Amino acid sequence: MKMKKILFAGVMALPLSLQAATLSTGDNIELMAVDGKKVESTFWNPIESVDLAPGKHQVVVRFDGELKNGSKSKMYTTRPYLFELQVPEQDSVIMLPRLNSVTQAKAHFERGPEWKLELSDGSVRALNYVPLHGKGFIAHKDIEGLVAEYNRQHGITFEQGYAVDLKKAAVEVTDKGEVKITGDALAQLKLWYSKANAEEKAAFQQWAKEQDAL
Repeated sequence: MKMKKILFAGVMALPLSLQAATLSTGDNIELMAVDGKKVESTFWNPIESVDLAPGKHQVVVRFDGELKNGSKSKMYTTRPYLFELQVPEQDSVIMLPRLNSVTQAKAHFERGPEWKLELSDGSVRALNYVPLHGKGFIAHKDIEGLVAEYNRQHGITFEQGYAVDLKKAAVEVTDKGEVKITGDALAQLKLWYSKANAEEKAAFQQWAKEQDAL
């Protein structure tokens, strides 16, 4: 049973012609982060759905549930899985095949989980995913840091609530050694800024202030 839903940033600013859609999670699927921000759940009051503007969003979930383990039950928790998700204009649910035992769950995730998006009209879409790898289980507690590092490595940033892939702004070197730059100057700046660490960003910000003062 769904316990709590949150309204995500950007939804309130939608034009009347563009309605928000509710994205929910199926049984034993924990919603961890949306567009780089941690979803604040508690054990007693989990958040299992969000209202999102239709379009591209980045969503992170994991399986976390009590399953049969012989004659007893045991909690089974996976690593986080990240989706670059095209949220439709209708309500939808992130689903997995029904998993009843720990043995069944382990086998399913070892061979590659079958994440799917079930829409309110009854149609089902397969979801591409990226498993997030932290250093030790405790690393997954800092889900924002884990997602931020993934986005930094892959040149992904967020603009007006949407995940934007900046790989379209790239520097390519041809076989002849010629340098080819794709994307405009702004896209290039965003790309390299998204890849910088905190120290490099601070140095760039100081340099930019000095340039503006000239």
